[in-house]
Amino acid sequence: MSIESRASWGIALAAVTILSVSFGAPLLVVVSLKPIAADLGEARSIPALASSLAYLGAGAGGILMGWIAGRTSTRLTTMLGGAMVCAGLALASGGAAWQLVLGFGMLVGLLGNGALYPPMMTYVSLWFDRRRGTALALVSSGQYVAGAVWPAVFERLVAQHGWQRVMLGYGLFAAAVILPLAALVLRPPPKPLLGTASAAGTDGGGPVLGLAPNLALGLLALASFLCCIPMAMPAAHLVAFCGDLGIGTRQGALMLSVLLAAAFLARQFWGWLSDRIGGLNTVIAGNLCQTAGMAAFLTTQDEAGLFLVAAGFGLGFSGIVPAYVLAVRELFPAREAAWRVPALLFLSLSGMAAGAWLAGLLYDGFGSYAVAWKAGIAANLLALALLGGLAMRRRPGVSAFSPG
Repeated sequence: MSIESRASWGIALAAVTILSVSFGAPLLVVVSLKPIAADLGEARSIPALASSLAYLGAGAGGILMGWIAGRTSTRLTTMLGGAMVCAGLALASGGAAWQLVLGFGMLVGLLGNGALYPPMMTYVSLWFDRRRGTALALVSSGQYVAGAVWPAVFERLVAQHGWQRVMLGYGLFAAAVILPLAALVLRPPPKPLLGTASAAGTDGGGPVLGLAPNLALGLLALASFLCCIPMAMPAAHLVAFCGDLGIGTRQGALMLSVLLAAAFLARQFWGWLSDRIGGLNTVIAGNLCQTAGMAAFLTTQDEAGLFLVAAGFGLGFSGIVPAYVLAVRELFPAREAAWRVPALLFLSLSGMAAGAWLAGLLYDGFGSYAVAWKAGIAANLLALALLGGLAMRRRPGVSAFSPG
């Protein structure tokens, strides 16, 4: 007996489609960073702040909208999210700095993707009991699908029509896709069958890695904040970085697509690896790869080399955030996952927001991205120190992670 059916995969595919469109909205700022900055007086920190607030808003909005979805319906929050993405892009297309920041931070982020990504992940999980992990891996890759598809499209459209018209047009397109899909496809999930759910995590009631549980989560979340700072830097500034090196915008947008396509493909490998070595060990391995990727951006200046570095960076960082979630599920009771996982993801998204903004701020101050890449490496090394300290607290002879 299983609740899974053909309808379950239809729901999963609808969710991927919705997220692939909604996550295209923040990429408009990435691709258009230089022309937006030029229109606003050359300060890249302003569009970088808008990109950061979109991440931060999605994290905070996920907590709020997840609560609302649990008391109303995912269809309602999804339709609200689609409408807010459209409204945010329409506001940002006005061209003023405050419109850009408010449109992306409040509407695209908090009320838009915040109403789409976390509630959608929970909703899809209710349609599966046998292949739930496979379905969630598919749905969580919506951001990478967006990254592989939209940058090259945006680059051509912005070059022909300007970033303001493209923002307005894409907002209408997002509403035209998301609202009908939500209204026609999303419906209440099936009731779970008795005996099909398996508990995960520890029994609780005692220390975690020899620490008070909340302290252990706080240190893990702090590490996720630090390692997500460098994660966001190349993704948010790669097109502009290429332009500074004399590489065309089209190639820069294609490079960003390569980075995120590699991340989409590698997520499947990292998921396989984390099932075998545990979430905490996978986080450490992913951070080591990410540090190497950031160092490679410092030493590579030619177009072919940067394509290779971008692909390698995508392969390295893509498994880190899911592995953090797995680590929380392994270290803490399943009954606490509903608040511990969103709390950690909020810190992760906050780190991505800080990284995108910090890289723009450092560029404005030093006229080069080299200082930003170095700051990202420093943050990554601090994260590795925290993670290494947590890993060393595991008692000898005890498994690195709890089964289930």
